[in-house]
Amino acid sequence: MAQTVKCLIIGSGPAGYTAAIYAARANLSPVLVQGPVPGGQLTTTTEVENFPGYPQGIQGPEMMNDLRAQALRFNTEIREALVTSVDLSKRPFTVTLNGSDIIMAETLIVCTGATAKYLGLPDEQKYNGMGVSACATCDGFFYRNRTVAVVGGGDTACEEALYLAGLAKKVYLIVRKDYLRASKVMQKRVGENPKIEILFNTNTEGLFGEEVVEGAHVVSHLGTPREDHFDIAIDGFFLAIGHKPNTAMFDGQLELDADGYIKVKAPSTCTSVEGVFAAGDVADPRYRQAIVAAGSGARAALDAERFLVEHTL
Repeated sequence: MAQTVKCLIIGSGPAGYTAAIYAARANLSPVLVQGPVPGGQLTTTTEVENFPGYPQGIQGPEMMNDLRAQALRFNTEIREALVTSVDLSKRPFTVTLNGSDIIMAETLIVCTGATAKYLGLPDEQKYNGMGVSACATCDGFFYRNRTVAVVGGGDTACEEALYLAGLAKKVYLIVRKDYLRASKVMQKRVGENPKIEILFNTNTEGLFGEEVVEGAHVVSHLGTPREDHFDIAIDGFFLAIGHKPNTAMFDGQLELDADGYIKVKAPSTCTSVEGVFAAGDVADPRYRQAIVAAGSGARAALDAERFLVEHTL
């Protein structure tokens, strides 16, 4: 028999747990489905120092456990399951868990997040959280007066390199093409920054270090007579080649932008389907910060509560 709920939340990162806290305190008796990565991207982060309320910093997994405990305190039902399909064609919405369990939801809050794109090197996983990062704003502080590398050639990579240049001693910008794809103004800023060295026509082959990243194996002009393999000494390796929002199951049901992020009707979290709301990185290609995701989760729960008041079944 299908379970019917007032508010179903998909995703268990900062957005999902905060939405659950707000929805539970509003007596919506929310059900939260954890998904494939309980706790979201922060579970792969070591020290978190920029989330308010933790003056001494906190480990990412520990912070997510705190948010989970707070959601449980207000009687959120947390399901350890995977959403395998959704039907948003009519309310209540039909959500299938693990291929068989059915939940009928009067409102749905999507907090499925986004996944950073990696190069696919085994070393990226080996040193994840130990020198490898996909967020300069999150982790750049730990590399003050040190040497780091940023991979990418677009606006995001240039922004990350410039941000890190304000903290680090030196920044390598590793670009596989012979030009930057970034806007002219970003190209100018990067080119004029004395701390940034651009390595054009360069690919990363691997990383090395005893316990943490100590350097990168790179190759320039791969496949040409000028091919040259060499190492660079670095303390941090930042990926800035984009993120992929986890929205495959909503394609064709919710309006997405050209990159697959869910479109919301700002300043609300309303999507193209009435009664469906989106919060966190799944609808945010710009900021991608835990505190921003948490704030949008609160807004989504408030939007869902208001919707239910106005559309009582």
